[in-house]
Formats: sequence, structure tokens, C-alpha cells
Amino acid sequence: MPYGYAKWLVLPVFLLTAMETQAGIARTGPISILEIRLTDTQTLLCLAGAGYDVARIQGDVATVFATQEEFMRLRAEGFAPIEVGREPLAPKAPRGYHTYATLTTALQGHAAAYPAICRLYSLGKSVENRELWAVLITRNPDIEEDEPEFKYVATIHGNEPVGMENCVRFIDLLLTGYGNDERITNLIETTAIWVVPLMNPDGLERGTRYNAQGYDLNRNFPEFPGEFTTNVFDAPLPDTAGRPVEVARMMEWTAGRRFVSSANFHTGALVVNYPYDDDGKPSGQNSPTPDDALFRNISLRYSIENGPMWNSSQFKNGIVNGAVWYVISGGMQDWNYRYASCNEVTIELSNTFAPASSTLPVLWDNNREAMLAYLEAVHIGVRGIVTDRDTGEPLHARVRVRDNSHLVYTDPALGDYHRMLLPGKYDLIVSAPGYVPVGIADINVGEGPAVRADVALAGADINHDGGVNAADVQKMVNFLIGADTNCFCDVDGGEVSATDLQGIINAVLGRF
Repeated sequence: MPYGYAKWLVLPVFLLTAMETQAGIARTGPISILEIRLTDTQTLLCLAGAGYDVARIQGDVATVFATQEEFMRLRAEGFAPIEVGREPLAPKAPRGYHTYATLTTALQGHAAAYPAICRLYSLGKSVENRELWAVLITRNPDIEEDEPEFKYVATIHGNEPVGMENCVRFIDLLLTGYGNDERITNLIETTAIWVVPLMNPDGLERGTRYNAQGYDLNRNFPEFPGEFTTNVFDAPLPDTAGRPVEVARMMEWTAGRRFVSSANFHTGALVVNYPYDDDGKPSGQNSPTPDDALFRNISLRYSIENGPMWNSSQFKNGIVNGAVWYVISGGMQDWNYRYASCNEVTIELSNTFAPASSTLPVLWDNNREAMLAYLEAVHIGVRGIVTDRDTGEPLHARVRVRDNSHLVYTDPALGDYHRMLLPGKYDLIVSAPGYVPVGIADINVGEGPAVRADVALAGADINHDGGVNAADVQKMVNFLIGADTNCFCDVDGGEVSATDLQGIINAVLGRF
């Protein structure tokens, strides 16, 4: 992530827009870490337009990750790049940090030591055949329960290992605190907590930002709207063809669950970055989601517990809208929100990509309480289970807040939903294909845990012909005018009336 937010915001906003558009290409061979002084806005425009991988901006200096060919091209184009480092430095993790092997041993040890609440899974393998480990911590880890699912993901860039270290410590904090700390015990008993400490194991072992094929994994998720316009409800199997294998496995895993909230950890700055990172506007312009107030709230829940972040001289209260800072395309954060309906932020933990390991205890102290506070926020809002009114079976359903276009979806296995909301009064509309939508008015959400609103939906196929269509509308009309008395036409739970007819029409038209 780049620096210089306050200063560069005054530049023409289109300059940063193209900066990341080609960062998703593969960069192989030795990578030079370059610093280039930005003498004027035209310098930045040239860098951006040429598709160089600008990793950050600090004051009037841009940090660029470049292949040797790009290094020579920069010189030929009249730039004066200064090489301040190279990747990979060595084929191993930074001194004092976990390697892939020691991380694997640690995670296996935790799973073995705490079998009642901990499971270790592999999401698949990296390019170089390393496991992509995911730790689940919850009560009854082998049983699907009515509880929100949450995830922390770290080290998507191999040269940013602080997140991995904090995640390992966080796992230990949860496991050792269960049964001994009331707050931690409550979190484990009411939440499915997932931690992926190392999304890019090959990059860590190679000592580089990229994966083993030279891809920036955080620039290779599907871009909206060019590469997708659907969501996990309408298109449950994402197209992963041609994507880096680590990205593909993360997409498949995310699509197969119903995560409510998440965060991914980076280094290179000190800030909580919330979506959108890319909403079609140029860098420097606010790009809010429909849940902007919610995102600012949960971002502040993290930053206020991290003193250095909260007191940032660069970002007010340590948070920033992604596009205001700078636009990136193909990021994991926006894809999670748009496709998977998961509220994800990006958390930058240190201005240094891989600080000395002697600083890790302090970095953990700065983030321990923040990680707990952010996790706890998954429980705010409204929750419930959506079922078939006649059978009681769970339904795969949509849940929409009136006057908010962003939907959340139930877990099809249990029918549970968890809609994060700030305190206030809300109306919900719950719908599922083949069922009559139901509205719930005036739900009062308070400061505490989510309020409960269970919903039973009635099937709209009242003539039982296997489809929901105009014939069902006609049967309802016939019943209302007395032309057909052989109909169980109550679909809204009250007296049969015009509201039942409207419900059938809504189901036929797909209105919700």
C-alpha cells in the first residue's frame, strides 16, 4: 500500500487511477526495490501509465518493485531510480520469523493440543506444493452451528510477514484463553473463527512480494464489473480459470462458506483501509459502499485499540477509504464484499515491510486488543434462521435491509443469517426463489449483541405444478373472487387478502 495520502490527495485524481491496473501481471527473476523521486505530477503519470508496480508513495518518493528489464527501461526513459533493495534476499523467511516449516509445526501442535475447539485444514496447495493452512477455532468444530463465521488472513504478500506472526500469537491467545478468560471463551462459543496465517507460503520462503510465478496475489481477484457482476447467491461457483492457484483456492473456500466479517493483514503503512478500493472512480475520490457507516465504525474499533495507528499524522484516526488513498484493481477486499457479501477491511500493521524480529512483541502488543475488538464486532446487528413454513427445513435465502442495496445470504445448510448493523431501526425483506418474500418492520438494533429475527417463508407454488408462474397468480385471483375454493392460499400468515396476491406476484417477478 502506498504512502503520502495527505500530500498526494491534492494531485489530479486521475494520476493514481492507472497505477495498479497492470500490477496483476507476472514479474519473475530478481526484483529490484527502487525509489524514484517524483519531481512533478508528470513523473507520477509516466510511472502509472507504463504499468510499473508502485507499492507505496511516501512524501515525494515512490517505491517501485521492478524486474531487471523494467529497471533498465526506467533509466532509458529518463528516470533516476535508486535501488534500495532486491528480492529475493535469500531463499528463506526473515530472521526471527516463522518459516513455512516452523509455522506448519506450530499449527499442527495447536490442533493436537486443543482437539475440543481447534481444527487444522488445508485449503489446497501453493504453486510449489506448500499447504495453505487454515485454523478453525470454535466450540464443536465438527458441527455446523447457528453462529457467524469470521476470518483473518495474513501475508498475501510474502515480504510482509508481521501479519503471520500476529496471527500465530492470536491463535495461541484464543486457545490458551478458552475456559480461563470469560471474554475469549464467549467468543469461541459463539463464533466460528478462522485464521489463515500465510496465504503466500512460496513468497515467504522466496523472500519476495509475489508468489512463485511472479504474481501479486492481491491484484488477481476478479474485478468488478469487468470480470463479475454476480454474487455467491446467484453464482455459487466462482470462475477461477487462469488465476494464481493461491487466489483460486481462497475464492473457492470463501464461496463455500458464509463469512460475515474478515480482515487481511499487510505491512508498508499503518492504517485500516476499508472498501471500496475500486468503484470506477479515480484515486482521491471517496468510494463508499452501501455500508460505509458500518465500515468506518468497525475500522475505528480496530484503530482505536492500536495507539500508533490511532494517532497517525497521515490518516485521521488511523482509517481511510481505499479509493481515497489510492485505487487498486483485483484486490481481495472488494471481491469479498461484492461477491461473498463479507465485510472485509485491509489492515496495515507497520510502515516497514519486514521490521526486525525484535519489534514483534511490541507489534503484537499494539494489535492484540484491536484484533479481539474487531472480531467482536461480527456480533452486532440482526440475526436469525430462515425456514420453509410448511416443512421447517432451512432455506438458502436473501436478506436485504430496506434502503440499502447490499444483500446478505443465509447458510443453505442451516438457514442462518447474520447482518451486521449499527444501532437504529431497520426494516428487513427476506426472500428465496419459489417463496413469497416477507418484510419485517421496525427491528430495533441496540448497542449489544445482534437481535433475533427468525423468518418462515411460504411457498409461492400454490397450484403445485412445480413452478412459480402466472398460473399461481391466476389461482390466487380465482380464490379471492370466489371462483376457486380449493386452494390453501394464505402465504403471509394472516387472512387471505390482496396482500397474499401481491406476495405471489412478487415471487413470480423476483421482486424482493
